[in-house]
Amino acid sequence: MGIDSPIFHALHQVLDAAADDKSSANIPSGAYVRDAKAMAATPADVKEYPNSYAFIVDMPGLKSGDIKVQVEEDRVLLISGERKREEEKEAGAKYVRMERRIGKLMRKFVLPENADTEAVSAVCQDGVLTVTVPKLAPPEPKKPKTIEVKIA
Repeated sequence: MGIDSPIFHALHQVLDAAADDKSSANIPSGAYVRDAKAMAATPADVKEYPNSYAFIVDMPGLKSGDIKVQVEEDRVLLISGERKREEEKEAGAKYVRMERRIGKLMRKFVLPENADTEAVSAVCQDGVLTVTVPKLAPPEPKKPKTIEVKIA
């Protein structure tokens, strides 16, 4: 890991931003970086069925009350939650190794035009969240209008 590594480059940008307020507009906020990391680290599958879409997201260690499923403006489905570190329950116990993921889990999906955003449902079982978004019925084809011809 030399001086040209991406870590040093990012650190250099942050330090420059602190010295020069004008360049801080180009550096993403801490919340943006945190959300981007959470989205990159949250695996998901998307399935399309004849009548619905299914979004399957791993949410390990979260109870259903800790998970938020929202439909935002512009048909964006937002799935989020946060797994917090367990408190030390036993006196004198300390972590020797910590590998399980803690922190924010989040994914955003842009829903297609035919998604029924008013009928979204979500079920969490064994750490796997399944969000079902029904499809709207296709519009009926317009039938030609028959006009009665009257004799004058």
